[in-house]
Amino acid sequence: MGKAVLIVSSSPRKNGNSETLADAFAKGAREAGHSVETVRLREKQLGFCKGCLACLKMGHCVIQDDAVGIVAKMHDADVLVFATPVYYYSVCGQLKTMLDRANPLFDSDYSFTEAYLLATAAESGRSTFDGAEKAVQGWVDCFPRCTLAGTVFAGGVNGVGDIAGHPALEQARRMGMGV
Repeated sequence: MGKAVLIVSSSPRKNGNSETLADAFAKGAREAGHSVETVRLREKQLGFCKGCLACLKMGHCVIQDDAVGIVAKMHDADVLVFATPVYYYSVCGQLKTMLDRANPLFDSDYSFTEAYLLATAAESGRSTFDGAEKAVQGWVDCFPRCTLAGTVFAGGVNGVGDIAGHPALEQARRMGMGV
C-alpha cells in the first residue's frame, strides 16, 4: 500500500511555475503507487495566525476558515510537499501563513515523517533558494518525527510557463517516485 502524499501548492498564479513543479512531483508519486492530494492555497481563505495559542489547548485553531481543514489533512498525511515561488528570497506569504496556521500540529500525534520543498524563482543562482529552504527546514525541525527529505529548485523561471522543459521537472517527478 502506498503513502498518503499531501501537496500544499502556494502559487498565487493558476498554472504558475511552482504549481507545475508540484504537478511533476505528483505524477511521479502516483506512478509509484502513492495517493496524492493537492491543496491550492490560492483557492482557499486563510487568515493570519493571531498568536493566541488557543490551538495548543483546544487541538484546533479558533479561526474558522479553510486552514482548519488543511491542517487536518496535513495531520493525516504520511508525506508533506510544499511548493512555493521564491519571493524576496523566502517562501511566498501564502505558504508562510499556512505554516503558521499549522501550529495545532505541534503537540499532536501527526502522521507525516517526510517533507519535501519544491521552489521556483526568477533568479537562477542557488543562493536564491537558501531562505526558502531555511524557512521550511525551521518548520520541519519543530516536528521531531519528520525530516526534510528532499528539495528541488528551478531557477530562471518567472513568467507563467517558463518552467516548460526545465530539468527540475524531471527531478521533481523522480523525487515523487522515490517517496
